[in-house]
Amino acid sequence: MKNTEVQQITVGAEHAGQRIDNFLMTRLKGVPRSHVYQVLRTGQVRVNKGRIKPVYRLQAGDVVRIPPLHVTETRSEAVPESLCRELEQRILYEDDELLILDKPAGLAVHGGENLRFGVIEALRQLRGPGLDLVHRLDRATSGCLLVAKNRQRLKALHELFIDRRMHKQYLALLKGAWRGGERTITAGLQRQGTDTGRRRTVVDDDGKASSSTFRPLQRYPLATLMQVDLGSGRMHQIRVHAEHSGHPVAGDDKYGDFAFNRQLRKLGLKRMFLHAARLEFTVPWQAGRTIRVEAPLDAELQQVLSMLEQQGDDDEQ
Repeated sequence: MKNTEVQQITVGAEHAGQRIDNFLMTRLKGVPRSHVYQVLRTGQVRVNKGRIKPVYRLQAGDVVRIPPLHVTETRSEAVPESLCRELEQRILYEDDELLILDKPAGLAVHGGENLRFGVIEALRQLRGPGLDLVHRLDRATSGCLLVAKNRQRLKALHELFIDRRMHKQYLALLKGAWRGGERTITAGLQRQGTDTGRRRTVVDDDGKASSSTFRPLQRYPLATLMQVDLGSGRMHQIRVHAEHSGHPVAGDDKYGDFAFNRQLRKLGLKRMFLHAARLEFTVPWQAGRTIRVEAPLDAELQQVLSMLEQQGDDDEQ
């Protein structure tokens, strides 16, 4: 079915601060995600008669032009109850305004063209339709994921990220022996498309300013366990900065070292070793209240560290 009319939508205050791509996903039910991004990239979607990028954040009063689009009749697919029960057990913090989930590795944060559902669809099934992602984690990354329960709180939490007032701390296992102590990498990052349509981030002197601070926690013969604090939030930032430093993330199938990954698989690592371990922020609507949440490493990652420790002990004998 095709909608043959151009839509002109004036953005209300309740959508101010929302990204244009998320705004379109909400309004264009039945339109494939890939097609939404295609009309954004080709300039068919306009805001105030001008072209915009998918990351553009709407302002109250903006006029969004949406071209005629093909809409497929779809039936909403229920998220398996087993997954809903698992995610219920992985909620680290919850109140009337937000929740923080320990996202499992391997589960996307939202459904897409080839995915029937993700974390947010499961949480909406558990808690109701008003929930929205405040930020994203890569599918292969586990750990703290922040979700707002209404549009007003979503906007306030978005502003924390924009103003760099949201403290995110990661744990990552990197290839090789990290020399020295704490180091901040500030290489600029730029997104690129590939022939297969997959997005990739590369180091580029003309790219967007980026900052990742790596701090070694434990050194092993093959690898170094790092604490990583982000000063910016670019796509695949930790993974690209780690690779740029000569110490790619263990298990990373896009930016990693494949021979190193094979070594780690023999020690039981079946995923990327990148974990959003800690989230801390001052609640915008409650002066003086700070939320600090930590997500522990799962059993697989703990076992890999134990194997690395044991390997080090064997080498010393």
